[in-house]
Amino acid sequence: MGYIILPRRLFLWCMALIYMVAFVSLYLQIPGLYGNDGLLPARWQLRYSGKALWEQLLSSPTLLWLAPRLGLDTQTAMELLCLLGAALSLAATVLESLRDSLVFLFLWIIYLSMYQVGQVFLYFQWDSLLLETGFLCVLIAPVTSLRGWRAGREHDSVTFWLVRWLLFRLMFASGVVKLTSRCPTWWGLTALTYHYETQCIPTPLAWFAHQLPVWWHKLSVVATFAIEIAAPFLFLSPLRRLRLGAFYMQVLLQVLIILSGNYNFFNLLTLTMCLSLLDDEHIYFWLRKKYTPNPNQGSSLWWAGFVVEIAVWALIGFGTVTWFDLQINWDEGTVSSRTVFTFHQFNQFLKTVTFPSVWLGALSLTWELVSAMFRCACVEGFFKRFLGTVQWTVFGAAAISMFAISLVPFTFIEYDSNASVWPGVRQGYDAVSRYQLVNSYGLFRRMTGVGGRPEVVIEGSMDKVTWTEIEFMYKPGNLSAPPSVITPHQPRLDWQMWFAALGTHAHSPWFTSLMYRLLQGKTDVIELIQSDVSQYPFHQQPPMYLRAHRYKYWFTKTLADGSYPQRWWRRVYIEEFYPTVYLGDTFLESMLSQHGLKDKSLPRHVSEAAVPQVVKWVRSQVRGVSAPLLLWSLLFCSVTLCLLRGLQLEITLKTKPTAAKAEPKHTATPHHPDAKEANSNDKYGLGQRQEEGREEEEEEQQEEEVDAQEDERRGEDEESEREENDVRDEVEEEEDGEEEEGSVD
Repeated sequence: MGYIILPRRLFLWCMALIYMVAFVSLYLQIPGLYGNDGLLPARWQLRYSGKALWEQLLSSPTLLWLAPRLGLDTQTAMELLCLLGAALSLAATVLESLRDSLVFLFLWIIYLSMYQVGQVFLYFQWDSLLLETGFLCVLIAPVTSLRGWRAGREHDSVTFWLVRWLLFRLMFASGVVKLTSRCPTWWGLTALTYHYETQCIPTPLAWFAHQLPVWWHKLSVVATFAIEIAAPFLFLSPLRRLRLGAFYMQVLLQVLIILSGNYNFFNLLTLTMCLSLLDDEHIYFWLRKKYTPNPNQGSSLWWAGFVVEIAVWALIGFGTVTWFDLQINWDEGTVSSRTVFTFHQFNQFLKTVTFPSVWLGALSLTWELVSAMFRCACVEGFFKRFLGTVQWTVFGAAAISMFAISLVPFTFIEYDSNASVWPGVRQGYDAVSRYQLVNSYGLFRRMTGVGGRPEVVIEGSMDKVTWTEIEFMYKPGNLSAPPSVITPHQPRLDWQMWFAALGTHAHSPWFTSLMYRLLQGKTDVIELIQSDVSQYPFHQQPPMYLRAHRYKYWFTKTLADGSYPQRWWRRVYIEEFYPTVYLGDTFLESMLSQHGLKDKSLPRHVSEAAVPQVVKWVRSQVRGVSAPLLLWSLLFCSVTLCLLRGLQLEITLKTKPTAAKAEPKHTATPHHPDAKEANSNDKYGLGQRQEEGREEEEEEQQEEEVDAQEDERRGEDEESEREENDVRDEVEEEEDGEEEEGSVD
């Protein structure tokens, strides 16, 4: 694999953006979900039993245990942590120097603190995925605050490989569980004929996708299986073009999901993980920058790899056509498909490939470790070589440990393989499971809503005669309202309303709390339903009575003449979901007591200190603001600032003459693009350019003669030094990057 400097930088930049989105989205919903008057107050999860702080942190690792010691109540502490996380991730998006290992460690600790008290509203697979990926950022990001620790980055490919392994586990498990669940829609290839209208929060494009012919939906399911089951094995291939092909297959799938459904930051996070399949050469191809190819590409070994690549793609194509009996009907212009293998055959296939995939991952990791070790051995200078070897040892051990404990959740897809996992590995997994370092995945296991999309509709009344529907901002309700576009925001109450409709209210205890808070007229909860409280039908006075009914929804269809209907949805009444209740109602009180939703203690008094007052003021400024609008505004501003910083640096370096041209001894023919024209990468938020392969004496001479901007320009004439020395000197490149950033600021 080629150099991965630019993909690693881009990955860290994207992770900072995703962290910002996750923190801001959650912050806006804290009062209604976890506040003192929220649905599930977080303070109930923190039982202060008099134990020592360290024991409390071990039992439930969250910084919220520190709230009483700081004079904060739990709600204020949660808001403060989210604000700190959002501010820090926003700063890391704009400044590369803050995309640091310690910064990502702090972001991971904050999100883990939220997760520990989040209860059902934070128990989504993407929350676990963000925690696992966020912890890998701690290993991938540099420690910019310690110069000695940055002496070499020879281990980068090893830690970055862990992201590729996580992507493999995510996609392969997501494809496998669709078939191991024995869901008839996945086996019959008809899942997408229901998916677009039954997913949690569809987009307007989902309506149009739903109108596509059945044969197209079935072909799309076949393509999904190929992308999720066959393509992930290419992630671990040593052949570059196979990885690039798998990359674009994953991008296609994730983009189509984003266009047709609102899945918050999940698909953006998956796309970010796909960057681990790229190298510098392909990033330069995107930027339309010149990159001198590897001289070995013309050798017989290169052509042998090309033949292998053709054979692999042919095998995947042949297997897809054979296993799903694809046949083209030229007269009708359709493609027929059906599953020709049985559940038993697929189960045997799974048993056959699960453990070999583990060994394939181990072999791929070994290759990265050996390659990194070889790079360490080629570094000139005893001290640099020693320090690089120490780093390689530390991060190599961390990578091996993470790979080992990930085998436990990965093998959950196949019982016999999971039972064969070594006991020591299982003990290691059990020891760290509470920290969400590794997790099991498997999305869309079964297709719900086959007979119609179930939806819970809450109605309120003042006289028990006239009833008014309470419409949510995002989930389907009003038949004439178009589906929403809210990515990357996740309205967690709307999502849980979708899950609640799949069962009875007894399976969703929080629903009783929702009815209770609405009868009380709690503004924090009302804002989860309508951020503009004036749009809530009972904003002037809480309803006297509430009830909930279950309906089944379907997308409307195009009319016979090809025109579009006036409504997006049609529905049919099914049954009562929650009986009519009022404050003091016996049934309501019994349900509150049964589910432990009655207040057991008074909330902590909000302090008049400066910090709680600042948190309260910030809350007053964002109250009533649309969450998607706020998130997209922050994203736009962040990207714009990164572009402006890169453009400013590029203009400065083009207009200022460099002293490097006056020094013939530094002039050489460039051969490697790691340093060449790296200024253009800054406009993509990839950070300041790096200089590679310079001896320490030459670098000291540069620092005396020119400033950091001249160093940036001179790098274009010093690239051949890296081929002569075959050394990647990370100390010089990070120091130059810091000086250049300071000059621009």
